Amino acid sequence: MNKYLSFFRLRFLYGLQYRAAALAGIATQFTWGALEILMFRSFYAADPGGFPMTFSALTSYIWMQQAFLALYMTWFMENDIFETIRNGNIAYELCRPVDIYNMWFTRSMATRISRAVLRCMPILLFAAFIQAPYGLSLPRDIRAFMWFLLTMVLAFLVVIAFCMLVYIITFYTISPMGVRMVAVAMVEFFSGAVIPLPFLPGKIQRIFELLPFASMQNVPLRVYTGDITGPALYKAVLFQIIWAFLLIATGKIIMAKALKKVVIQGG
Repeated sequence: MNKYLSFFRLRFLYGLQYRAAALAGIATQFTWGALEILMFRSFYAADPGGFPMTFSALTSYIWMQQAFLALYMTWFMENDIFETIRNGNIAYELCRPVDIYNMWFTRSMATRISRAVLRCMPILLFAAFIQAPYGLSLPRDIRAFMWFLLTMVLAFLVVIAFCMLVYIITFYTISPMGVRMVAVAMVEFFSGAVIPLPFLPGKIQRIFELLPFASMQNVPLRVYTGDITGPALYKAVLFQIIWAFLLIATGKIIMAKALKKVVIQGG
């Protein structure tokens, strides 16, 4: 584990160097969050009781989504990994005394966390001082906050495990663009990144909640706002654990098979 912890620390410190990009991201995410809230406000003004979440809960959902976007955005993938597979530099990775899956998993964790650390606090502070119901509300109690932290970690693992599958599938394709576009489109819709899942019709929502995408940002954000409680919370956490295990196990199996047949040309 020491080598992966060292690699995590190096990648984390490397990611902290991009402060200008972080400032640009903060401005973009704060503006995007504000526009989303104003858009939903127009719908709530027409029929306040016609929605499954209160407007205050929805604004908290959006602000938390923007604050921790770096943790859960599947459209952010490391081009260096794709390029390593495409141009044959995977040969250098194979020479290292490490498990490639574990190393890439650690790398993705460090990169995402470093980006989130730089961006989340300014957004959370700004949102906390905005007047209700447009600002960020606190969870109902400390117990709900602890469940939120747990589901955040599990959702983070599910996201990275899913992205690892996209990287691995690149071993079997000429270009990663098609796979990336399809994967991002699915996750953005099915995970509640575009529209929170409670806003979907009941039957469709129940189907979506069985998919791995619902175990991503959907669960921690709804736990924070109080939309998932009681038995539904335990069920959501169980699904997160199951999907994290299945995606990681599947990724390791496919990676092992891909590396046995990988062909490196040139060099």
